[in-house]
Amino acid sequence: MRLISADELKEALPYERLVRALPERLLAGATTPQRPVFDLGKESSLLLMPAWTPNLGGVKIVHVTPENARRNLPCVAASYLVFDGETHRHLALIDGEELTARRTAAVAAVAMNQLAKPDAERLLLIGSGRIASELPFAFRAVRNLKSVAVFSPTRANAETLVLRLIDAGFDAIVCEDIAQQIPVSDLIACATLSQRPWIEGCHLSDQHVSLIGGFTPEMREADRETLDRARVYIDTPAALGTAGDLEGVSLDQVAGQLLDLCDPMFKTEAGLSVFKSVGEAAQDLATAQVLFDSPNRGSE
Repeated sequence: MRLISADELKEALPYERLVRALPERLLAGATTPQRPVFDLGKESSLLLMPAWTPNLGGVKIVHVTPENARRNLPCVAASYLVFDGETHRHLALIDGEELTARRTAAVAAVAMNQLAKPDAERLLLIGSGRIASELPFAFRAVRNLKSVAVFSPTRANAETLVLRLIDAGFDAIVCEDIAQQIPVSDLIACATLSQRPWIEGCHLSDQHVSLIGGFTPEMREADRETLDRARVYIDTPAALGTAGDLEGVSLDQVAGQLLDLCDPMFKTEAGLSVFKSVGEAAQDLATAQVLFDSPNRGSE
C-alpha cells in the first residue's frame, strides 16, 4: 500500500488540473451512504465518509476540533484510505487534510466558475485557516483574480495569509470591515466555523457567495436575508438537513446542485448567487480518482 503525503498530493493535483477534471468524475457518480457524525464533546466531531464505484473506493476518517485554533493546530485532521473496487485491496493511504482542503476548494471553484460574473476578479475571503487559504489558488485556476481582501477575526492570521498570497503573485490586502468590502468585491468566500453570520444580505448586489465552512445546524456564515435574496445552490441534498445557513430552505427552493453545475449545458441566471457546501464522500473519491488518473499513480 502506498503512502501519499501532502506534498505529493499537491504536486500530482495542481488546481489547474483538479478543477477541470472534477466535473466529469463527479458526474460519473458513486455510492455514498449517509455519513455518520459522532459527538466527541467540546464541539468536536468524528466523521466517517465512505464512497465507492465498481473500480475504486475510499473512506475518510475526519476529526473536527474547533478548539485547536487556540492551540495553533489545524481544526481538521483526516486520513483517506483508497481501495480497489473489485478486490477491495487497500491501495493507498492519502493525507486526508490535504485531500479535504484541495477537493473543498476545487468544488467551490467549479461552482463559482458556473455562477459568477464572467469578469469577476475581486475576491473577499472571510477566514484564514487551512481551507480558506486554498480558495484563491483554486479560483485563480479558472478566473483572472486581480485582488484578494482577507478578513479574519484574528488580524495576525489575516496578515500572515496576505503575505503568502502576495508571495504567490496576488494583489492581497487585509480587510478591516466586511460590510465596506462587500460592495467592491465580485466574489465572496467564507470558510469558517462561525456560529454567527459574517455576511449580511443588505450589503450584497450581484456577487457570487461561496459558503464553505459551516456543516452543523449551529454554524452560520451568512444571514437569512442573503439566502432569501440569492439563487441558492448546494453541493448535496444532505446540506439541507445539516447546515445552519440553510435552515428553513427546502429542496424546491434550491436552484441547483453541484452535479447540475458540473454539466456544461446547465443554464444559470445572472444576479446574486450562493453556493453552500458541506462536503460529501463522492467529492473525496472523485479527487482520488483524478489522482489515480495521473501518470504512474494508479500502478504504484
